[in-house]
Parts: sequence; C-alpha cells; structure tokens
Amino acid sequence: MLRVGPPVECFIVERVNRFVVRVIVGGEARLAYINNTGRLFELLVKGRRGFCLKRESGKTDYKLFAVEERGLGAVVDTQLQMEAFEKAVERRFISWLAGCRILRRNARLGKSLIDYLLDCGGSHVYLEVKSAVLREGRYAMYPDSPSERGRKHVKALISNVRAGGRSCILFIAALPEVDSFRPNASADPELRKLLLEALQLGVDVRAIGMYYNPEDSSVYLYDENLRVEV
Repeated sequence: MLRVGPPVECFIVERVNRFVVRVIVGGEARLAYINNTGRLFELLVKGRRGFCLKRESGKTDYKLFAVEERGLGAVVDTQLQMEAFEKAVERRFISWLAGCRILRRNARLGKSLIDYLLDCGGSHVYLEVKSAVLREGRYAMYPDSPSERGRKHVKALISNVRAGGRSCILFIAALPEVDSFRPNASADPELRKLLLEALQLGVDVRAIGMYYNPEDSSVYLYDENLRVEV
C-alpha cells in the first residue's frame, strides 16, 4: 500500500529519552529519532531488530519507523501510520470512509486540534487518530500509559456530537496478527469510560489494522474494520 525506504536494518539497545533510541547499525552504536511518545516497553527491547531511515539533518543519524514483530513489523512511526491511513482513504481501501475526502489536517475543534476534518458526502466529520501498538494476545490496545491528551480529544469529539456534529475516533492497530481493539483500562480507566460514553452518544469508534513487511519495505492495510470492544 505504501512503500518506505530505503530501510536500514538496526538493533535496539535502549530508549535514551522520549524522542531518542540508541540502536546498532552495521556494528556501531547510533542514535535514532522516534516520534511515538508511548512507552513501547514491549517493542523497544534490547536486541530486537528494527528498521530505520537515514536522516540528512537533525541531532540523530536515523529515524526508527518499525520494529520486528512476529516476522513482520510493528509500525511505531505515528507519522507513517497517518500517511498510510491517508493513502488508504485516497484509494478507497476503507469501505466505511469510501465517500469521504480529507478537507483539513489539524482542524480546530473547540480548544483542541483534531487530526482530520473530513467531507463525507457533504457532511463534515471530525476524525482523531490514535496509535495502538500495545498487544495483548489478539488485541491491540491504547494507551500504554495515562493519556490526558487522549481524554481531552475524546471529550472534544463528544462535545461536537452533543452539538449536532459528527465525530469519529480511529485507532490504528499497527501490529500484525491482531483481530480486535480494546482500550487499555488498566493504564487509563477514565479514558475507557469516556470511550464508552462517546460510543453511546454516537461518536463513531473504529479501528484498522496495518503492518510493515520488510520483504518489500511496504506498509500494508490488512483489516479495514477491526472489531472494537469498549
């Protein structure tokens, strides 16, 4: 669906801080930028194979975009997840968004910025995207730590629906071999309650599945409508 590259094989050493991971490339220690601020304890494991892109500028030599998971790759780069989502919308790979087009990115909704404003058959829909790369068996989950920002976005989407608008929250399960999504209530029980309220009030709560295939260095959409259990 979306080609990435040219990729550089790397191996995880440790997470240095929120945005930097130490990796081994060609036998040498290097620093790689990571834009996913989740804890990612299950993925950023010492010795695990990763996939980087060379950076031409910045304080790090590389950007980590995926980590090996079950023979394929978990996409940890949130920007890449969104690029793949946009490509899927453009190519009408997501049937429940087949009549939609992206009007605006980072759309203002009250005091929040929502990832997308869509035009769906003449009706405007605010759509927020969240990265779900925490695995529990066949489930992808979000968040992996308490998320005040996530709660704020769900509240904004709820307020929009209460005012007569349309809202959607989309969880991108960027992991191979999952068939369902559910909120991680143990990490953020309030967020789970907000999602349940949102669902009951008419916010569209959806999930899609994608993974990275190192064989052809491409991101693939493998499920355009994962089961959601709130």
